[in-house]
Amino acid sequence: MSYSIYKSDQPFALESGNILQGYHLAYTTYGSLNAAKDNVVWIFHALTANSEPVEWWPGLVGDGKLFDPEKYFIICVNMPGSCYGSIGPLDINKETGKTFYHDFPFFTPRDMIRSYQPLKDYLGIDKIKIGIGGSMGGQQLLEWAIEEPGLFEYIFPVATNAIHSAWGVAFNASQRMCIDADETWKQRNKNAGMKGMKAARSIALISYRHYETYHASQSGHENERIENFKSESYQKYQGEKLAKRFNAFSYYVLSKGMDSHNVGRGRGGVEIALHEIKAKTLAIGIETDILFPVAEQKFIAANIPNGKFVAINSLYGHDGFLLEAEQIQHIISNFLAATKQTKILN
Repeated sequence: MSYSIYKSDQPFALESGNILQGYHLAYTTYGSLNAAKDNVVWIFHALTANSEPVEWWPGLVGDGKLFDPEKYFIICVNMPGSCYGSIGPLDINKETGKTFYHDFPFFTPRDMIRSYQPLKDYLGIDKIKIGIGGSMGGQQLLEWAIEEPGLFEYIFPVATNAIHSAWGVAFNASQRMCIDADETWKQRNKNAGMKGMKAARSIALISYRHYETYHASQSGHENERIENFKSESYQKYQGEKLAKRFNAFSYYVLSKGMDSHNVGRGRGGVEIALHEIKAKTLAIGIETDILFPVAEQKFIAANIPNGKFVAINSLYGHDGFLLEAEQIQHIISNFLAATKQTKILN
């Protein structure tokens, strides 16, 4: 991976009450800031992704795509708590001189965007033309659009919510229980809790997909089979795949961060908070999403002034926000064109 590092030596207070003696962020940029400084696209990644959206959103980011570096100055920051360059549990705690491990304090989505604000200033960004993020990335986007109502011209929260649901918390809690049950989890080494994380990933994947996803891709021709099913081996494979690129400490704290998401906290309630958003908003939902059902995106659109909602159909459930790039590009392109035409007519 190729990314830059932004460092802050200032104490950083978290919503939990913990204070970090400085932090660092890994971030990736594509393209250049134009003279008018009005071509910024800020992309927010989901739970286990990194700061390089050309890797995990290749249908939307890159040469000739919707977010083309020839046209836009594109930035994506790795979430603090992750393991792709930003401050996380495997870094050294400046107060103790030892690795954080279990002592790393989780960042709420609000903490995350507050850590991005100095980076924004460092990069000379005064205005963000487009903010977009799916899932946990969308949670951060909404937080920032509320915190700085004049910052974004357009926002596209995709397959996300304004407050993490009891249903979503239950899934995350069950995943952390898997890690807690791993006999290695209490060890202070980078491989602690790996077996638990593999099981956690299996649970997560069920929530990311849909009944029809598994029926279409994992059923196979198993008329005579009584064990060792295709979907079983698929779940194991997905756990092993994540274990090769992630760690249980980051997985644990990021899931806690997602659970804490509530844009109404300290702002008088969710509806009041969403009403503060001034950006032109299109909330995008996925009809088969069982983790962030479309009712949550409809709620976002209904409570943001002049907010709009659209749903896409996908075989892939929640993961459709990563896989249905063609539909998402079409929807966003049409929305941008329509709002531009309205502006001209007015």
